Amino acid sequence: MTLPPSIAERSLAAYASGPGESRGRLHNEPPCPLRTVFQRDRDRIIHSSAFRRLTYKTQVFVYHEGDHYRTRLTHSLEVAQIARTLARALRLDEDLAEAIALAHDLGHTPFGHAGEEALDEVMQPYGGFDHNAQSLRIVTKLEGRYAAFDGLNLAWETLEGLVKHNGPLLDGAGAPTPRYAAKGLPQAVLAYDRRHPLHLSTYASAEAQVAALADDIAYNNHDLDDGLRAGLVPIAKIRKVPLVARFIAQVEERYGALPDSRLIYEVNRRLISEMVYDLVRETTARLQRLAPGSPEEIRTAGFPVVAFSDGLTHDLAELRSFLFAEFYFHPRIKAVMGNAQKIVRDLFDYFLKHPERLPEAWRRAAIEGESGRVIGDYVAGMTDKLAIDTHGELFDDTPRLG
Repeated sequence: MTLPPSIAERSLAAYASGPGESRGRLHNEPPCPLRTVFQRDRDRIIHSSAFRRLTYKTQVFVYHEGDHYRTRLTHSLEVAQIARTLARALRLDEDLAEAIALAHDLGHTPFGHAGEEALDEVMQPYGGFDHNAQSLRIVTKLEGRYAAFDGLNLAWETLEGLVKHNGPLLDGAGAPTPRYAAKGLPQAVLAYDRRHPLHLSTYASAEAQVAALADDIAYNNHDLDDGLRAGLVPIAKIRKVPLVARFIAQVEERYGALPDSRLIYEVNRRLISEMVYDLVRETTARLQRLAPGSPEEIRTAGFPVVAFSDGLTHDLAELRSFLFAEFYFHPRIKAVMGNAQKIVRDLFDYFLKHPERLPEAWRRAAIEGESGRVIGDYVAGMTDKLAIDTHGELFDDTPRLG
């Protein structure tokens, strides 16, 4: 049974990644009669164990600090919603953009970026740790669900977007781009690329670029929202950030004085809308100048086609600097994350010395394979809750978080 082209597929732009033109999967599978290749990828990601674990993984606040703050799961859902909106406006494949958005944080450790820093530190003898590479490792190896292959066997375009959504990993001469210049490319990426080349020196599809900037839109706005609601970022200080102040003035001019919770929401929704509209305007202008006739012309353009305007880029840099100074580096957050890093380091060191204490499947893999990498996979896959509880079972000095 062959599906007729959907309305969405018929209306895709020439530069969109049409599912009918996918480069396929590493392991051939018969097509699904009801879903496109990218819809199927999205569904596999949603049904994966790694996706479910995002429920109890830190975005900024550790899971037990309150039910009103975002987790990696809710953040990923918000990114996916924004990515779909952008993809629809730009006549891109919404399902591919959504799949990449849903998968982009699968490789995160417990306790967010603090946990990643700690795990990268202790894993230096084993190649270090990178959450983007870990996301690839999860969907190509660690998800053990199918009888015929390891991982989820996602389409080439989804894997390319997962690896390159922030830009090329290699320059034209084959040298690592600035992000990887100091340490080189992660081994997980190099190993998979040898089996199934992802063309690491080109940009990813427009759908992947949309997913990357949808992530920026989501975390800039929602971290600001969480910081304000937690009382870490007072309204008086945020009024000094030009981009935010403009929308506070608009809301107060229309509604007068509002309770902080309503003011925060009204400002946040306007900020998100402004970023979405700006991105669509700037990207449409770039597309008109480039006039790409295929997805490959997006990849080889030599610059990101999906982008914010220069003006908004400057405004977002100011907002980001404010968030780092007033929120991410707030003494309360730093104290919690310092303790969280101790938990990650202790767990890795303990299981490296005592692999027999790992759960059975992990124990066997650690004994038979590269123990440091296997233990890194195990610790990275832990939720905040499991990491805290396991540390409490193994040590007498488990720090309080929050």
